[in-house]
Amino acid sequence: MRLLLALVAIVFSLATGAAGAAEAPIRVLYLDQSVGWRHRPVTRSAEGLALSEAAMIAIGKASGAFETQVTQDAREITPERLKDVDVLVFYTTGALPISPQAWAAVQQRFAAGKLGFVGLHSAADTAWDYAGPGLDYTTMLNGQFAGHPWTEDQKVRVKALDNHPLAAPWGRSVDLVEEIYQYKRFDPAAVRVIQSLDYSGTPLKRPYAVPVSWVRSVGSGRLFFTNLGHNEATWADPRFAEQIVRAVRWTAWKARGDDTPNPREQALDQVRALLTYAGETDVEVRLARVKDQAWLLAVASRIAALRVVYPGKPEADRTRFEAAYQPLLAEVRAKTAR
Repeated sequence: MRLLLALVAIVFSLATGAAGAAEAPIRVLYLDQSVGWRHRPVTRSAEGLALSEAAMIAIGKASGAFETQVTQDAREITPERLKDVDVLVFYTTGALPISPQAWAAVQQRFAAGKLGFVGLHSAADTAWDYAGPGLDYTTMLNGQFAGHPWTEDQKVRVKALDNHPLAAPWGRSVDLVEEIYQYKRFDPAAVRVIQSLDYSGTPLKRPYAVPVSWVRSVGSGRLFFTNLGHNEATWADPRFAEQIVRAVRWTAWKARGDDTPNPREQALDQVRALLTYAGETDVEVRLARVKDQAWLLAVASRIAALRVVYPGKPEADRTRFEAAYQPLLAEVRAKTAR
């Protein structure tokens, strides 16, 4: 009942947008198949739809922006079916049973600007072998799950890196209880990160930055990914609903928003994370002193690499980490000093 009331709240919070909608609804196919770990929002009950499925349908109807069809079988994504889909939305895990022919068709339509893509939460914990034309799934998404130090019951603060309209529903900064992933196979030069973890309000800190949501384009195709959506409370939050509406419209070329990669801002965020982890109190002042862009991008890559050597458990040996961390910190402190 609580979840039902939450969905009703979403509908009423978005109802004013439905009355003014003039354009034809965007056709969304929502895939929430779990080949690996199954999250609660995609777990179907005996009564029928999963929470996230019901929410996607309700959000689309209430906003008037899109109509949703749902499936938990990736084999339904076929070249023929794609002709009637404007935006694919994935909340998935594991090696999905998508044929090479189907994924090639996805890539072709995506690059031509005929198919948008939205990835939610564990869409980054999804991958399968593909060697055909276009990009493999992880390269297209630009990141793969590499652990979640921030578990579902932990407080995190998420900040906007710029004023991108897809991050706007959450404001400049927001405190949430969410499970947050960190990533491997992430290329900062390929995407525009629009939200990341803010360690000034996140109790569990790391010396490297962690992106939370980003946008990118491949050819004429637009992609949006957000790590949010693990907890039911997030799905019941009107701000998340609004972000989904904006993401669907943006990836369908119905809204504006810059997709230019922002590696410099991401690099500054890496330095920000390192200094915050080290306990510096004048982080923003130090960042303002950085003028050497070549050094900034190079040191950001080294900071990001700390993820690989960071101890997985509190009692784990820290020798490799400290050997990489301490010289980096000394260099950054010297470079950002007066």
